[in-house]
Amino acid sequence: MVGKTLNEKPTRTRWIVAFMMWAAIAINFLDRTTLAIATPHIMEEIHITTEEMGMLMSAFFLCYALLQIPAGFISDKFGQRKILGLSVFWWSIATGLTGLASGFKSFLLCRMVLGIGEAGAYPSNAAITRKWFPKSERATVGGLFDSGQKFGGAFGIPILTWLMVSVGWRETFAILGALGVIWAIVWYTFFRDNPSEHKGVNKAELDIIHDGQEAETDKTMPLKWYQLLKYRNVIAMSVGFFMINYNSYFFITWLPMYLMKDRGLSFSEMGFAASLPLLCGAIGEIFAGWASDRVHSSGKLSLTATRKLFLCIGLIMALGVGFAAVTESLVVTLILLCIAKTGTVVAASQVWAIPSEIAPRNMTGIVAGIQNCVSNFGGVVGPIVTGFIVGSTGHFEYALLFSAFLIFLAIINFVFGLGRIEPIKVEESK
Repeated sequence: MVGKTLNEKPTRTRWIVAFMMWAAIAINFLDRTTLAIATPHIMEEIHITTEEMGMLMSAFFLCYALLQIPAGFISDKFGQRKILGLSVFWWSIATGLTGLASGFKSFLLCRMVLGIGEAGAYPSNAAITRKWFPKSERATVGGLFDSGQKFGGAFGIPILTWLMVSVGWRETFAILGALGVIWAIVWYTFFRDNPSEHKGVNKAELDIIHDGQEAETDKTMPLKWYQLLKYRNVIAMSVGFFMINYNSYFFITWLPMYLMKDRGLSFSEMGFAASLPLLCGAIGEIFAGWASDRVHSSGKLSLTATRKLFLCIGLIMALGVGFAAVTESLVVTLILLCIAKTGTVVAASQVWAIPSEIAPRNMTGIVAGIQNCVSNFGGVVGPIVTGFIVGSTGHFEYALLFSAFLIFLAIINFVFGLGRIEPIKVEESK
């Protein structure tokens, strides 16, 4: 740490960290969604059925979800410099190897290994948010890093489509794998788990980072991870996020096929159309995180009221996916899908701020891991259910209507199930 004069201007190293968190999630999204973009080529070349493709999509989410809690524990135990760096390196190698797959079984193995590697990203980012940012910036940062998914899709889907046309789908997997390896090297070189140990952070910025933070000199964890499951907010966060993710993951699994099958778009047209909801979502999530921090900082609403307000606004918007299912116009459908996707990420900006606001000391990564574990079973169940609905009905209409019904249940869950947003009082559990 350098520069400790009283009137020094704060450095902004924490925002470089935030950008790298964003980049990790953007790469995370690209690597997991490349299969969806390549689906038409893979189904034709490898002769994989619709039901098998649904299983391949879900295999990633099954491993990803099951490893969330262990990933959160390891992240809190060994630090995010090592664990996030290793996580990105691991999944990037798995992405590159996917280009060598030759059948259903080899694809299945690669997707499972990819899911194991990607499990460390979100729990690590949640823990970094608590360590590196004051309470007044946490929803902003949560919205920012999670928006990496949507920016990755908005700009990545057209790029991936172009790459697959230009160099082939197998080569595209290899290029993405190399990109992640480069990020992991830069991260390990630049990042430090403790902001006070980073040479780019001066005293003025450190004071900002520590504003409103609880002192955590004790490195022990006051609870066993499974004891967190008895707390109302942990349950409500996890169940509600499951319903959001069931809806949200449609946009990175079956949306390309939906646009081609039900809406008659060509492969190149699909690449542009599929990116629009994700672009709208990326912009909406950053704004929602920033706006919610401003609303709460103004003192007009409590933290709990702020979180619930933005959750409900987002989920009401997300109901648009049900209306998209019954419209005839392609333009109206795309508008509704853009609104729906933006709504899910407005809600997500709040969901990713809450772990750092309710977790006991040294357990933010574990709380985030529990939440993400349960929520990502939406990614396990969703592609399979959608695949079988489409396989049995021949179209996506009922699949989208069911997604909207789950969003309605999510609204009820957050309104009535989510309690006051405050740190879990461990002493009350003893």
